[in-house]
Amino acid sequence: MNFLRKFSPFYNLALFYILVSFVLRIVLVFHPITQTSFVFIDSLKIFTIGLISDLFVFIIATSFLWLYLIFISNSKYYKPYGYIIFGFLVALLLYIASGKTILNEYGGALPKIGLIFVGIKTLLFGLLLFLPKYRSQIRFWLFTFVIFLYVVLILQNGISEYFFWNEFGVKYNFIAVNYLVYTNEVIGNIMESYPVIPLFSGLFLIAGTVTYFMVKRTRNYIDAIPTFIDKLKISGIYLTLFGLSLLAIPYLAKKENSQNVFANELQANGMYRFYLAFVNSELDYFKFYKTLPEKDVFAILGKQIPSIKGISTLRDIKSDTAETPKNVVLITIESYSADFMKTYGNEQNITPFLDSLAQKSLLFTNLYAVGNRTVRGLEAVTLCFPPTAGESVVKRKDNKDKFSTGALFEQRGYDVKFLYGGDAFFDNMEDFFAGNGYDIVDKKSFTPEEVTFANIWGVCDEDMANKAIKVMNDEAKTGKPFFNHWMTVSNHRPFTYPNDKIDIPGDAKSRDGGVKYTDFALRKFFEMASKQPWYKNTIFVILADHCASSAGKTELPVDKYRIPAIIYSPGFVQPQKYTNVMSQIDIMPTLFGLLHFNYQSKFFGQDVLKPDYHPRALIATYQDLGLIKDNILTVLSPKQTVKQFQLTLKPGQKVAPEFQIYYDQVPMTKERTDLVNEAISYYQTASDILKKKKYQKLK
Repeated sequence: MNFLRKFSPFYNLALFYILVSFVLRIVLVFHPITQTSFVFIDSLKIFTIGLISDLFVFIIATSFLWLYLIFISNSKYYKPYGYIIFGFLVALLLYIASGKTILNEYGGALPKIGLIFVGIKTLLFGLLLFLPKYRSQIRFWLFTFVIFLYVVLILQNGISEYFFWNEFGVKYNFIAVNYLVYTNEVIGNIMESYPVIPLFSGLFLIAGTVTYFMVKRTRNYIDAIPTFIDKLKISGIYLTLFGLSLLAIPYLAKKENSQNVFANELQANGMYRFYLAFVNSELDYFKFYKTLPEKDVFAILGKQIPSIKGISTLRDIKSDTAETPKNVVLITIESYSADFMKTYGNEQNITPFLDSLAQKSLLFTNLYAVGNRTVRGLEAVTLCFPPTAGESVVKRKDNKDKFSTGALFEQRGYDVKFLYGGDAFFDNMEDFFAGNGYDIVDKKSFTPEEVTFANIWGVCDEDMANKAIKVMNDEAKTGKPFFNHWMTVSNHRPFTYPNDKIDIPGDAKSRDGGVKYTDFALRKFFEMASKQPWYKNTIFVILADHCASSAGKTELPVDKYRIPAIIYSPGFVQPQKYTNVMSQIDIMPTLFGLLHFNYQSKFFGQDVLKPDYHPRALIATYQDLGLIKDNILTVLSPKQTVKQFQLTLKPGQKVAPEFQIYYDQVPMTKERTDLVNEAISYYQTASDILKKKKYQKLK
């Protein structure tokens, strides 16, 4: 019996969690949004299998509590161990404070977080070491704080699940994951929508009261700290339950098989649903967004994309001229907003090379990125596919053997490669590109002699430029044409790069410096490339993956999606400006048009130089899906919500009309139904095609 009391922190918190879960389910069953009735078997599963699943999830969630409790001891403060540990912590704290750690290399708030965490740990250990008379009191308050934290999190999760149900009528899904990404916007929305101060005041009052009684029932653990043998027994039992939970949770989730959707949602555990949403990275369009009948929606899409027939995007692309098998180098630049360039009004001269190159190229002046993450940009130029709700296809499990630009080049005997200065394992890029027929050249491919500078994101863009020239020279020797997609890295926080290259120091950690250094590296690349025998038979495509910032006053601030793009090939592509609205997904189909490719296409992207192209752009976050057309932004959102905004150029922009990027977005009172239906046609059909695995490459 005494040994079982050692588990008191676990089973008392477990009982509290189960009680909160039970009450929450009762509340949700009778919530107005739960417009259904339950048969007996559904009710039984909700309150048995559901609560059993909650218990197993709680066991997983208490892993941090287990770690905290097993490391409580007095022996570690005995001489000399206590002084050795304290010395190590002080040394670690000084090392982090020196600003020379990997945390500082990444930048942002990470160094401060690391410093605060280690600083608190050092302070608390020092107090327990040097104030043995007060050790019991200090330990008691630390123990109380840990219990309080768990109680707050349990209550907070219950409240969050209630409000999420109140909003969407389901347990957590990818929208909840999305809320973690857009923290500032979400906090602002919560502050405006709910009585936050009374709500949290009540939360902390209840949590404090529960903690008081909880500590009274569980403090025996710190009053009589378990022996080493007891801790081994506790750990053995806990780890056994932990392993059992890992098996039981997904098994019980499969029992959510009722014909009643609400019954399945109420039976599910919210935290496990959150985990699944995070891993699967998808949001079911047909469940959360406005839809049209399948036949109608493809018919509407067919009016936007010429030659589409039936419920498919498969169509023949014909050219009246022989194909031109040129080498193709596609360069996507990290975080590169249009307003970095002089032509769009920037007066800081941070892109001198690209400004000059743009004058010699086919320049797309009115192009919009599909999203605000690198994986969205890579998806756009590789799959030429709309940004569906949830995470990019790049990061999904079903991301291989897709109909891609690489596949079209591969069909024509091209060497196809993805070049990246970092580790392509990041953001699932390696899995995606390798799974779609690309060979990978990344940081792992570099010899030590090839690296002159690197930071947390990888080798500097100059080093990647040098490597790219070597790769292309080797490819040219084979006699086969090549398609190389290079993703840059230097214009990314922490914005560090080699010193003495540009007039902004490499250790200044300046975004302007990152932009200018990437521009410098691209100049070096073109200087080297122009001396190679394959250069005259190569076409270069340069565009951004996304803008440098996505925050704005509206759901989809259009200026935060405007990016530059050029196609450069002296003697082959005539310098000109293309000023119509277009999307990032149109770049590669336009290139294929310039190369006179004849092919069967599934692409949603189009050759914008064809006379039957209808100007439009697609922009999105993880959940807001937008269409820009006729100076109107149409936004599809969860809960079948639709909003439209009239886009009016802001006055006073000191650049040519085709380069003006700032708009007033005024909500429209009268709906343009045709544009709503067109937006639905893009996003519903894309979601349907992915879901039914109809975007696979042609055999």
